[in-house]
Amino acid sequence: MEPLVISLDFLEFPPTHTCDGENLSPRILLKGLEATSVAVMVFNPFEKSCCSFTPWICWNLPPLPIIPAGIPRKGIVTVPVPAVQGVTDCGTIGYTGPCPPPGEMIRYQFKVYGLDAMLNLPPGSDKHALVAAMKGHVLQFGETAAICLRKVHPKHKEPGTTFIQHSTH
Repeated sequence: MEPLVISLDFLEFPPTHTCDGENLSPRILLKGLEATSVAVMVFNPFEKSCCSFTPWICWNLPPLPIIPAGIPRKGIVTVPVPAVQGVTDCGTIGYTGPCPPPGEMIRYQFKVYGLDAMLNLPPGSDKHALVAAMKGHVLQFGETAAICLRKVHPKHKEPGTTFIQHSTH
């Protein structure tokens, strides 16, 4: 399997990509991609309600070096890039940014798969259907993780977010 290097383009995850901001999906950089299509699965592996909470699944992305930020929250997307999205563990379609209680920390793992084909999977499918559809089609895999610590600003008593990015190759 050819290596796929995944990274986010910031060291501190800005509130733009959290519940404290616009809650936009982040830009994801891909290096070494040699595939027909791309799928993204984001996990919070330490969610207290389950073993692996999934706040975003997206597939049939074109094999470009950048997945742009702000993928709209709908099943079939045409701009900024064509894509199909499924229902997350939040019960919605599209990206849901981290929103831990003040004083708590969570981790989001961004897992990206280079596939040998576009998937015949309808919009609104769940993570189990996406995993099943990807079987036998994964050519490449890479991941990165972002840590979110949400704290209360003492001056304003409003939530704020701090993020630290950790990339694995």
